[in-house]
Amino acid sequence: MGCCESSFIQRRQHQYLHHRNTTATDNNQAPQASNGTESAGAVLGFSEFSLADLKNATNNFSSDFIVSESGDKAPNVVYKGRLQNQNSPSWIAIKKFTKLAWPDPKQFADEAWGVGKLRHKRLANLIGYCCDGDERLLVAEYMPNDTLAKHLFHWENQTIEWAMRLRVALYIAEALDYCSGEGRSLYHDLNAYRVLFDENGDPRLSCFGLMKNSRDGKSYSTNLAYTPPEYLRNGRVTPESVIFSFGTVLLDLLSGKHIPPTHALDMIRGKNIILLMDSHLEGNFSTEQATVVFDLASRCLQYEPRERPNTKDLVATVAPLQNKSDVPSYAMLGIPKHEEAPLTPQHPLSAMGDACSRMDLTAIHQILLMTHYKDDEGTNELSFQEWTQQMKDMLEARKRGDLAFRDKDFRSAMDCYSQFIDVGTMVSPTVYARRSLCHLLCDQPDAALRDAMQAQCVYPDWSTAFYMQAVALAKLDMHKDAADMLNEAATLEEKRQRGGRG
Repeated sequence: MGCCESSFIQRRQHQYLHHRNTTATDNNQAPQASNGTESAGAVLGFSEFSLADLKNATNNFSSDFIVSESGDKAPNVVYKGRLQNQNSPSWIAIKKFTKLAWPDPKQFADEAWGVGKLRHKRLANLIGYCCDGDERLLVAEYMPNDTLAKHLFHWENQTIEWAMRLRVALYIAEALDYCSGEGRSLYHDLNAYRVLFDENGDPRLSCFGLMKNSRDGKSYSTNLAYTPPEYLRNGRVTPESVIFSFGTVLLDLLSGKHIPPTHALDMIRGKNIILLMDSHLEGNFSTEQATVVFDLASRCLQYEPRERPNTKDLVATVAPLQNKSDVPSYAMLGIPKHEEAPLTPQHPLSAMGDACSRMDLTAIHQILLMTHYKDDEGTNELSFQEWTQQMKDMLEARKRGDLAFRDKDFRSAMDCYSQFIDVGTMVSPTVYARRSLCHLLCDQPDAALRDAMQAQCVYPDWSTAFYMQAVALAKLDMHKDAADMLNEAATLEEKRQRGGRG
């Protein structure tokens, strides 16, 4: 993150441009890189890397670090790299585009920022990019346990069991549904190589597919037999094209082979679905469940795009099929259990920091009550003309929110604070922090994270905003990011104690 300096990594943190009438729920606008003059906070966990950083991380892009299945013959090579930052060495994935794939660096940066604002546990999230001369690179979280293609088509010790295949279908459907809800419904060339397994064996969707391979380049690199028919007609990717590709992944999961869709449909038309099923499963699957998955695949593969289901339909269909929910993914994949490092901040923690590290929401509530609005000083300068009836109504809404917050009526507090925020005349980092806690107490960690980030935008060096992000990230099972955020909050707090605010 931006406040943690490193002798190895010198990242220039870009910023979202926020206006006073932008609310925490406004997620449809693409982020823009700041020119350094706007007083907004940095986007969570997203940085511009220098080319030197990435060369050092990959031993000057050595072929030994290539992880793309096609090696250095892939159209856009993917490397793994190791960043030696001041906290601990961390692995990253770096997609290196062919020279001049994106001639305009601003266009590339804008696209990267659009993808970089997404954060979800079903995605291998984008954490940065690099524009240096002709070089265009994307940097993402590294997934150490190979691709779905490797586990389905090129496995060595064991094939993926049926329950795990159903989990893959659900998790990828959830990833697509999240992206669609965030205004990023286009995914380029969805296939088994885009599905990655993290350190816990959980399947995640690669963020790289959310960007085209080039500004004007093809969106599909696979054989044309797997390509949506409308793409063959007009060369355009639509949300319905993504659903078609999801159908091909479902066929992969059923058959254990990369079978062209038309061939798979012909194979079982009027026959038994057993003919399609992966023989390596040795009959260890539910025919009823397999039929549901095949019927969904058939709907996804309809020739007419309008006849295909949407992402919510995908989730609704595969969610009820899940079984072995108590068995972790690493056990089903047959890989060792990943031991999560404990949250060990490098700086002494305040009462707020300690409460956040323990995820003690009751203690956080008490601290925010006691702190009241003293940290809002200087965040608003209102002229006499702004003290309108609307202003009075807004402050009355905040007062009602404060009373509900005090009385632990957190849903009412959220409603009142939302009324205050939606007017937009006055911004308050404390209101965002309080509403963030309300979201956490109502089991809404995504919304809590957005509010904590908005608090940071209003007051970029406010440790409480970082602490609240740490709790939300931990609730989202993004423990490494949570630990980084906790450390950064403690650093800011220590700096403020030494030199005062600012």
